[in-house]
Amino acid sequence: MNRLFVVNKPIFRSSNSYMGYVKRKYGTKKVGFSGTLDPFATGCLIVATGVYTKLFQYLDKTPKTYRATLWLGANSPSLDIENVDSIKEVHSFTQQEIREVLTSLEGELTYYPPKFSAKKIGGKRAYELARKGKEVELKTITSTIYKIKLLHYTHPFIHFEATVSEGTYIRSLGAIIADRLGVDATLSSLHRIHEGAFRFEEEKAVNPFTHLAIPANLYRGDENYLELGKKLSVEYFENKEDGIYLIETSNFFAIIEIHGGQVSYKLNRIPKFEEN
Repeated sequence: MNRLFVVNKPIFRSSNSYMGYVKRKYGTKKVGFSGTLDPFATGCLIVATGVYTKLFQYLDKTPKTYRATLWLGANSPSLDIENVDSIKEVHSFTQQEIREVLTSLEGELTYYPPKFSAKKIGGKRAYELARKGKEVELKTITSTIYKIKLLHYTHPFIHFEATVSEGTYIRSLGAIIADRLGVDATLSSLHRIHEGAFRFEEEKAVNPFTHLAIPANLYRGDENYLELGKKLSVEYFENKEDGIYLIETSNFFAIIEIHGGQVSYKLNRIPKFEEN
């Protein structure tokens, strides 16, 4: 079965372990997901079965929108409620003060990812090293914060919504907000609303070929060449410029790359979408 859909990941389940439930539900062994959610986070998680698992890197998944709660006065090395080690009272703020801090984050933002993250350091995940108490040195990353707004403030909890580029760490965003307010804080809830056009809609099947971040191209040659995976000539393509393209045939899709006048396959014989 080849299927692409969105699940609503529950709290305190890792994205990976939740796939066990998905496999049993859909009676399939090959399941993958895109855009890991932390165990304490909930919401939109893109899932695919069968051959469609190979399409993740080509999907249009940006921008992403999250709703989060920042708990002022709580401290956690993982920047979430899974590792809270101290809680203290902090003074309250005006909503205007909070809004000004949130607005100051919009645009390009350079920061350090959380030490408890899936970033790799010398072949090891950062969270694996952090859990063992080892020093974790991560390089800065840059994200785009398209919009961030205050939803509600009831001291000591700040509820906010952020629309961001792919790869943004909302836990780090919470830490920056806390730093600019001059207090300790950690995220106590995190919910992903959507990734690009992907939203949770009762796990209905989604046509992946209408959600790709790559353009379509037209192949005017013999479709049997694609069927058999034979070498293709750039002269048979409508668009001959360098790039990665989606090609549709009578029976299936292919993804090819044109580079320097040469054509190579990225994926071939991808079954067409059948609503199920």
